[in-house]
Amino acid sequence: MFNIGWPEMVILVVAALVILGPERLPGAIRWTAQSLRQVREYASGATSQLRSELGPELDELRKPLEELNELRKPLDELRGMTPRGMVTKHLLGGDDSLFSGNFSKPTSMSPGAGTPPPVPELPDPPKPLAHNEKPPIDFDAT
Repeated sequence: MFNIGWPEMVILVVAALVILGPERLPGAIRWTAQSLRQVREYASGATSQLRSELGPELDELRKPLEELNELRKPLDELRGMTPRGMVTKHLLGGDDSLFSGNFSKPTSMSPGAGTPPPVPELPDPPKPLAHNEKPPIDFDAT
C-alpha cells in the first residue's frame, strides 16, 4: 500500500524516538497498530456489506472497470521505456542498429513488420569541375 522498506522504517522509528521520547513511544506504536487494525476492519466490513446488498449487480459494475484496466496495459508497458526504446520498438521494429552503430549483423524484425522496404539507388555524384569551368546554372533554383 505505502511501499515502505526497511530503511524508511528505521528512519521513522528513530524520528519517533526523538520526537516522542522513549517513554511515550510504546504507547504511540500500540495506538497506531490499533488504528490500522480498525481501519482494515471498516474497509472489509464495507466491501462485504456492498457485496451483500448489490449481489450480481456488483459484477456488472466491475466489467467496465476491468475493460479500462485492459486498456491501460499498453500504457504501462510504455511507462518504463526510454524515448530511444519507444522509437526502436514502434518505428524501427526493434532494430537498434541506428542507435548502436552496429550495421554488420542483421537484426530480427518484429512480428508483423515483414521485410524491410527496398533502399532506392542513389544517382551518381556529379563530376568535379575542371579548372576555370563554370558550373551549370539551374534556372529553377534561382
